[in-house]
Amino acid sequence: MTTETAQALWYIAPGQAEIREEMLSVPLPGEARVRALFGALSCGTEALVLAGRVPESEFERMRAPFMGGHFPFPVKYGYATVGFVEEGPEEHRGRTVFALHPHQSLFNIPSGAIVPLPATVPPHRAVLAANMETALNAIWDAAASPADRIAIIGAGAVGSLVAFLCARLAGAEVTLVDVNERRAELAQKLGVRFATPETAKGDCDLVVHASGNAAGLRTALFLAGDEATVLDLSWYGDKPVTIPLGSAFHSRRLRLISSQVGMVAASHRSRWTHSRRLVAAVGLLSDPCLDALLAPGVAFCDLPRRLPDILNTRDAGVCQLISYS
Repeated sequence: MTTETAQALWYIAPGQAEIREEMLSVPLPGEARVRALFGALSCGTEALVLAGRVPESEFERMRAPFMGGHFPFPVKYGYATVGFVEEGPEEHRGRTVFALHPHQSLFNIPSGAIVPLPATVPPHRAVLAANMETALNAIWDAAASPADRIAIIGAGAVGSLVAFLCARLAGAEVTLVDVNERRAELAQKLGVRFATPETAKGDCDLVVHASGNAAGLRTALFLAGDEATVLDLSWYGDKPVTIPLGSAFHSRRLRLISSQVGMVAASHRSRWTHSRRLVAAVGLLSDPCLDALLAPGVAFCDLPRRLPDILNTRDAGVCQLISYS
């Protein structure tokens, strides 16, 4: 093989992105060359990156695998790419794989950092793997159990996947809660109930918050039953969050905890690696109902122009698909 030119998306200033060319060297031994087929935007996180709202204290912790540049700008960011292995170790050559790689048309990557797709997971749906990994880790952190009454606040990609996993717990009563009533159809496809914050049933055993705003977290505290767990999956960047920890928060003995995918949940950390967790997440994407989470694809070459609208509109409940073809 010879060197080739790849195109990569870079966030270059608040509200601005561009596609840059970069030369790829010949893959080293143990590396695979992957040509991207599909990708996905992580709307919540990438909206904060595009706005330059990653706090300085989190510059290192927020680095994505194989990220280029440095926060706040310019950065080559993203962590959901599905592609075809053109060259590399024989066991991977010719296979379709998932990689936690920024948005880029062609790239070299260590072969240990790619996950071959099972036959039951089509390439377009596999872009949900990073979000599914976050959802799986959250389920472990929250210790969700059969027969629990569970509410998930926020019908974005991660919240919807948490609801999907919880619905598979025997006897669990699972409700997806969102201010957008159009998310009721999505909830039905995922096999869970739907409610607005005003109509959601309280006295929950577990509430998972994934809406990305303080109002959703306040709703989560309100819906929790006595001594219940509220797990916060949202990341707010540099935005202060005000929630009612007075009132009956202490007398009801609520448990407010965080979950973040950067570390394997403590309940599984001694036995599970990041790689094993990602392989498991890919395998959990075989249900066709998850296609309901995918917005119609946007062409990779159109991303710089389309990104502000995609990331700021947030008429969400879905994952924005990127097409490289």
